[in-house]
Amino acid sequence: MRIPRPSRAVPHVAWSADSYWRLSPPTWFVLILGLVIFGVGEGLLVQSHLGATPWTVFALGLVHRTGWSIGWATGLTSALVMIGWIPLRERIGIGSVLNALLFPFVLDATVTVVPAPHSLVARIALMVAGLLVFALGASLYLSTRSGPGPRDGLMTGIQKRFDWPIAWVRSSLEAFAMGTGWLMGGTIGVGTALFVVGIGYFIAMYFSLFRHLAPHPSAS
Repeated sequence: MRIPRPSRAVPHVAWSADSYWRLSPPTWFVLILGLVIFGVGEGLLVQSHLGATPWTVFALGLVHRTGWSIGWATGLTSALVMIGWIPLRERIGIGSVLNALLFPFVLDATVTVVPAPHSLVARIALMVAGLLVFALGASLYLSTRSGPGPRDGLMTGIQKRFDWPIAWVRSSLEAFAMGTGWLMGGTIGVGTALFVVGIGYFIAMYFSLFRHLAPHPSAS
């Protein structure tokens, strides 16, 4: 069996919406499922205690500099990132709104339910699982084309504006967030580095898999 090449862009698949504000039942299902999986993946990464995701490192850097809570820092980061959508002409949608509302709830629930392991082997396993689950959730909700979340909108906006490979764009944004957050005092670890290197590739591979398994009817 030939392994598909990573997708360069967000694919148009069977459950993709034609409008950011009019979704079919399958699109609603995949969108909510993707956001739940997305939040679980982030929670697994947090509980591995091997390094926060780059944008969380950025938020922690703001906390270190300002004394704000992590919630306020994350909210401000999201607002600033979405301002960056304006020159890229990225539009808000139902997916964007649900990302902001559902993701924090699932993240909190995951951190509450999943215990932090003590052994290094278990922590590494949880970190790897978190990375793969995070990428699956992100790729599912992005493939609904119902409006990206703040950071994903920046990724897709840059990709469409400059036609750069989506894996390169995502990894570059994560590296920028990690580096800037670290300079401001945020903490990083091996999980953060692996996230930067691997997240763009895994999202692009999931996109390619979706395109092969569930092509959009118009593509046939």
